[in-house]
Amino acid sequence: MIKLTINGKSVEIDVDPETPLLWVLRDSIGLTGTKYGCGMALCGACTVHLNGEPIRSCVTPVSSVSEQSITTIEGLSTDRSHPVQKAWIEIDVPQCGYCQSGQIMSAVALLAKTPQPTDAEIDAAMSGNICRCGTYQRIRKAIHRASEIAKT
Repeated sequence: MIKLTINGKSVEIDVDPETPLLWVLRDSIGLTGTKYGCGMALCGACTVHLNGEPIRSCVTPVSSVSEQSITTIEGLSTDRSHPVQKAWIEIDVPQCGYCQSGQIMSAVALLAKTPQPTDAEIDAAMSGNICRCGTYQRIRKAIHRASEIAKT
């Protein structure tokens, strides 16, 4: 049994220790907000937080995160009240939406470290997240807006 803390809740799961965290979250626990994109940690669709830091869950063996704090998109808020979620909705960021949970998780991690990022800091922090629809301008605008929301 592998012990995990996901979105503040403890769970024990009986899976192969080398199973990628992504598949444990989606298939074993039923948290489907985290998406599969490339399977090689290149696109960012599978981004979750491990102890507050963004990681790519598609290449992270579940055994390596045992008894650490994992946060998924579902763990940010139950009612879309997180400042980044509010900004994403206000700015109408998504087009197809597939990459957005990974984009949001990366943006949350950025704002936790840099509450008022510059465009260059946003671009650097978000460079590992690919959006095939090209919503990068709206993503940047929403991160700035989330920064403003968080100040209030």
